[in-house]
Amino acid sequence: MDPRIIELRDDYARGRLGRRAFLRSLAQLAGGTAAAAALLPLLEPAPASAQVVPKDDPRLMAERIKYPAESGEMAAYFARTKEGGKRPAVIVIHENRGLNPHIEDVARRVALEGYLALAPDALSPFGGTPTDPAEASPLFLKLDRDTNVGNFVAAVAYLKTHPLSTGKVGCMGFCWGGGVTNRVAVNAPDLAAAAPFYGAQPTAEDVPKIKAALLLHYAGSDERINAGIPAYEEALKKAGVEYALHMYEGAGHAFFNDSNPARYNKEAAELAWKRTLEFFGRKLRT
Repeated sequence: MDPRIIELRDDYARGRLGRRAFLRSLAQLAGGTAAAAALLPLLEPAPASAQVVPKDDPRLMAERIKYPAESGEMAAYFARTKEGGKRPAVIVIHENRGLNPHIEDVARRVALEGYLALAPDALSPFGGTPTDPAEASPLFLKLDRDTNVGNFVAAVAYLKTHPLSTGKVGCMGFCWGGGVTNRVAVNAPDLAAAAPFYGAQPTAEDVPKIKAALLLHYAGSDERINAGIPAYEEALKKAGVEYALHMYEGAGHAFFNDSNPARYNKEAAELAWKRTLEFFGRKLRT
């Protein structure tokens, strides 16, 4: 798909472009209104159709909880298997569409691997993620950056002391959540492992604060995010931070999101998932 169409869709999703302007520009890029109409189903996320683990999977317990955070109580989706015993924990941080069915599904996938999976809702200060994605995206611009990071750092503390937790906590995030994952690694010394997917990098000055091991996933066709890689790698090496970096050539930004046909790259997503599970297994289970 034409990268310009992907960028156009992102501008619309983030509230930078109204629907009428979006449709008009899409028609121009696609070569007409009929072609634009044919593309629309590929550009609109369809979380339910991409569900991997059903909401009512009998192996799982999934519930909505609240935990104490910097801005007050944070709402979150909490999933775990029904079997007893303590287990490591993983925070799952959503994209800039908020805590939607896709991210809840990812949390269930993590839970089935034997982890406590917590997916916080960054938009809790505004009453939670709206059902309309177009309403969710502009709210991210209103979040206070430092307070937001503090809310996710609080999730590390919550899981570290949870009665079902072994005390080892990891974090993974996608797109906007990948950038937050990097900043949680900077600000949470108790975090054991972090796996950001195509996330914005922290400043070089902050990198020495990272204590967690990192698994960095990047898409080959993601110029904006990838521009920050050289400085990040240089700072990581200088600070002696343990990390591994994987570049998925042929994949674009948000390649893991299987609810978005225009973005999803099955081969890259499956390989990144496999590597992430192996990484968490090494860092959180030993």
